[in-house]
Amino acid sequence: MKNKLIVALLSIALAGSLALSGSLMYVNVHQNKKVNKYIADQLERQAKEEEKLNNYQEDGYKVGEQYEIRSTKDISDAYKSGDESKLSDADKKTLKIAKDVLKSVIKDGMTNYEKEQAVYEWMYKNIGHGASTTITMPTATGSDFTPGGVLVSHQAVCVGYATTFRMFMNMLGMECHIVHNEYHSWDLLKLDDGKWYHTDIYTDVSGHTEYQNFNMTDAQCTTGHDWDTAALPAANGVKYSYAVQNNKKIKDIFAVPGKIKKLLDKDKPASVFYSFDHKLSDQDLKVADVLVAQMGNAMSSTGLDRFSISASWYNTETEGEYILGVFLGKYEDESKNSLDPKMTKKINEIVAKAFGLDPSVLGTGMPGEGDVEDNKPNG
Repeated sequence: MKNKLIVALLSIALAGSLALSGSLMYVNVHQNKKVNKYIADQLERQAKEEEKLNNYQEDGYKVGEQYEIRSTKDISDAYKSGDESKLSDADKKTLKIAKDVLKSVIKDGMTNYEKEQAVYEWMYKNIGHGASTTITMPTATGSDFTPGGVLVSHQAVCVGYATTFRMFMNMLGMECHIVHNEYHSWDLLKLDDGKWYHTDIYTDVSGHTEYQNFNMTDAQCTTGHDWDTAALPAANGVKYSYAVQNNKKIKDIFAVPGKIKKLLDKDKPASVFYSFDHKLSDQDLKVADVLVAQMGNAMSSTGLDRFSISASWYNTETEGEYILGVFLGKYEDESKNSLDPKMTKKINEIVAKAFGLDPSVLGTGMPGEGDVEDNKPNG
């Protein structure tokens, strides 16, 4: 009797074990199907991205029919391999300067996002977009649209910013491409979340609006940018938006004007990002538009018109939540580039005498007064 009971119990245990094993096998098979589908979907997405990029003309394209996008692959490859033997003397010089820049801004333990931000900040602070002059200064070919010229002259058109940023990102092992239309160019970068982001340093520098065009989605980039969206991977990353990474939480939208006035009192350009402790309503979004416009009016009425103000909404990783970015640009003081009155008077007298004129009919002679309008593409 005892043996029969033991056999019965063992039979029940075995049956239970088999049932459990069958259940686990079903779960495992089901999970494997989900994993396999995810992998297949990712591979299909990557294949489509690669196909788009292979059919997209990047290097060799001339923006504004003047500024050619030139490859820097040899330079970035030499940096990663340590072998400079195949580089031209000019490329070796470019690599030397680029290595020095990275050495000064890249620290051990940085994430790819932090490396990108460090390079962006260096370029924003150290590369100028140039100023209009009447007389063309002699410069080396490609000085403002190739990384070699940009890193030496510290001046760039949009192609110069885009190719230099791409070179730095490729040197750091990140995938980066140049987006362009007929008159402008900027960068498209893939970060470690597998997402793509638009970055346009030229527009931020020329508009004195730091981080306004840094790590944008397609939706954000379409404001002020035009490109063939079907030709490039979709940029829908949010995690590494500067606004998401660097925002200050405030109570409500009506706290913004007071905070902006405090920034203006410091008499410096500023870029700030505000999140809110509640979801914004449609009314809040409309209020923000009016607040920004009225702050602009108030600035003009109180002698702060040397500043510009603009704002943008940024998506977060939570649907329905937004971050408000406010950008205070400061107009350049043109008087810094002016000659002193005595020298201007002397010039006027000499020119007037040569042309038989009264000196009073001549203006200041500064660019913009009488010089031919520069129709060169500003890319």
